[in-house]
Amino acid sequence: MALTLPAQAEQVGEVGVDWTGNDIVIDAVADPEVEGVTCHVAYFDRGLIDRLSKGNWFEDPSNASIACRQTGPITIGDIDLDKDGDVVFKESRSLVWKSLVVRRIYDKANDTLIYLVNSQQVQDGSAKMNISTVPLYGQEVVWDNGRP
Repeated sequence: MALTLPAQAEQVGEVGVDWTGNDIVIDAVADPEVEGVTCHVAYFDRGLIDRLSKGNWFEDPSNASIACRQTGPITIGDIDLDKDGDVVFKESRSLVWKSLVVRRIYDKANDTLIYLVNSQQVQDGSAKMNISTVPLYGQEVVWDNGRP
């Protein structure tokens, strides 16, 4: 199976939530192996004043939300069909310990792509997560490798 680098995010929105510079950032992430699917990920980004006043200088909260939709004709490349799927996007959320991860899982029985966003940590994993699905049923979908 070919190694695919995770997608790059493009910031499409930023909403200030308080006077300390904290924001909610919205990124668009195009799935690098599924042409025609884009995920929008929203997450909390701590401001400078908040970092100075509360400590935990290098860390952001684990909260994130995701919505994925078909944004064009779907062509599916070489995706992992295992239950743990593929990492589509990964971004550091602290100096060393935490990353924001978007993972794609294919639900063959329901012909659906599932996108999971969660915080991945070296220790003390977080239960905070969110999912979005893109149903393939009834759509003309091209599988580059002739699967599944």
